[in-house]
Amino acid sequence: MPSYEHLGDLLDPVSTVLLTVECQQGVVGPDSALPELARVARSSGALRNVARLVAAAHETGVQVIHAIAERRPDGRGANRNARLFRAAERLPVRQLTGSTAVRVAPPIEVAEEDFVVRRLHGLSPVHGTDVDALLRNLGCRTLVVAGVSANVAVPNAVFDAVNLGYTVVVPADAIAGVPADYTPAMIRNTLALVATIATTDEVLGCLKRAYGRS
Repeated sequence: MPSYEHLGDLLDPVSTVLLTVECQQGVVGPDSALPELARVARSSGALRNVARLVAAAHETGVQVIHAIAERRPDGRGANRNARLFRAAERLPVRQLTGSTAVRVAPPIEVAEEDFVVRRLHGLSPVHGTDVDALLRNLGCRTLVVAGVSANVAVPNAVFDAVNLGYTVVVPADAIAGVPADYTPAMIRNTLALVATIATTDEVLGCLKRAYGRS
């Protein structure tokens, strides 16, 4: 874990953005297309911690971006070049544009000032979406990444953000994947090499302390 001072230096509310990854009802909600992932996200406390981070961001003036994965009912433009995409087409719950499945899931609250970025293709919440342009226009230097899954979308977001020059902070208890024991292994052996790993409480403490000084 980083020192509190180091983390505080990174988390200036003016230049920090919080990115929530695929925290949508069709993924982490009670009627999820991926029930095992939804169970882990909830039972581990990861989804609750994402909600805490979002609430704190709203309080401290940190911009929030919600990254949502969806597809058109006709499937046009969607990838079919990997097992994951083909399996998604056969799931009983599909992440269809305009459906309940692609709404941000409770207990996360979406504020009027939040951005909701939707993608119809690929694996990354960052590459090939509006996220990078928004981050640059917002003056972002540090991107806090939280959500699901530790298997695919979260590491994609982290790698792409690092490649684009952002400093990334990952609250380890605010991401989830399957099986449950995969997430700490991914964090320890992969994400820790490229991102600053912290806890939700540490991130919240730094944001509130920095906001109090402003």
